Amino acid sequence: MTSHSFATGHPRTSASNSTRALALDVQGISKVVTDSGGPLTILHEVDLQVGQAETLAIVGASGSGKSTLLSILAGLDTPSAGDVSLCGQSLFNMGEDERAAHRARHVGFVFQSFQLIGHLSALENVMLPLELRGDRQARHKAMHMLGRVGLAERVNHKPMLLSGGEQQRVALARAFVVGPDILMADEPTGSLDHATGQSVMDLMFELNRESKTTLILVTHDPQIAARCERTVRIQGGRLSG
Repeated sequence: MTSHSFATGHPRTSASNSTRALALDVQGISKVVTDSGGPLTILHEVDLQVGQAETLAIVGASGSGKSTLLSILAGLDTPSAGDVSLCGQSLFNMGEDERAAHRARHVGFVFQSFQLIGHLSALENVMLPLELRGDRQARHKAMHMLGRVGLAERVNHKPMLLSGGEQQRVALARAFVVGPDILMADEPTGSLDHATGQSVMDLMFELNRESKTTLILVTHDPQIAARCERTVRIQGGRLSG
């Protein structure tokens, strides 16, 4: 069983902007798994600081470790060593339930595969994270956000009746409706054609500017990465840039 070495540390400022408080502070993250061939290092001593309201692209080839890194940044996966401070709190000094609650308060997600719940309507999918918070304005807020992403006429449609672009717009509405401090997007246009993907990215960056959310975007597309303030590259489990 692999032991963890978690740093506590103090709040710091982003390397990209010395006056900007940190939304995310990553210290010495490593991830090692064991398969039939023995230990395999997926991430090797990754350090990363992301400022509040900063937009950051993480780029790399398939299998480079970028999705694993994003999962650890969100506390969805655990590292073999190192720690992540998200919105001022150490993720891996928390228990699993506490970590999930902290993530729900601060993080929104957009995935390549949309991750909508098939038996729920677009409206119900967007309402869900608000209802889990006990928000009595869940329906009103979800309706407003679906209108904002251009789906006011599709609120009662289930995912199977929506196009891929429409499903990703529902996913964007669900992510932004809770007012997250950090939005994490994993290849959000990977399942879409170029034109639809461009439209979805335009909308995501527009919503992000309006909400002043920190954006961490995993992509293999250099044109999408170029829209972010800063780009880092992961190769062989190591971060550069």
